[in-house]
Amino acid sequence: MNEPRERATFGGGCFWCVEAAFEQLEGVESVTSGYAGGHVEDPTYEAVCSGSTGHAEVVQLEYDPEDVRYEDLLEVFFTIHDPTQLNRQGPDVGSQYRSAIYAHDDEQLETAEAFVEALEDEELYEEPIVTEIESLDEFYEAEEYHQQYFDKNPTDAYCRMHAAPKVEKVREKFADEVPAER
Repeated sequence: MNEPRERATFGGGCFWCVEAAFEQLEGVESVTSGYAGGHVEDPTYEAVCSGSTGHAEVVQLEYDPEDVRYEDLLEVFFTIHDPTQLNRQGPDVGSQYRSAIYAHDDEQLETAEAFVEALEDEELYEEPIVTEIESLDEFYEAEEYHQQYFDKNPTDAYCRMHAAPKVEKVREKFADEVPAER
């Protein structure tokens, strides 16, 4: 019998970029862009972008733990964004672009905390890691036009400048975890 699928939720800047990168991985069965970490029910993109809802742009992955471990997802997450930038990633500025891990259970919470502690011990970054790690309260799916945005808009200037390099980084650094057909 197959193991049940698991979920993981990450915020690392614009969800278009994070979504496109995670979609490359073997074992990641779906990636949904959305919002988490705020205080308003059913937020809209416009409200989240205003910074008034407290939400971060996030992606929620559904994955097969027999094909990809949570620790592997964390490694990819910390490879595709700068966890030392507070409330921004690249050109995107505001609390909605913060680095965040929203754990689905105590095991994910403990694993994420230990992972960050190990990164800090290795001193891989010149600045402190500011990634928020907290339990997922609620995930709100983003509007349909945000889903698979990179796939639907590969010639979009933002996607070419910001999402495409993240996709290439995943394909190169994690080549063993990227199926040939992607």
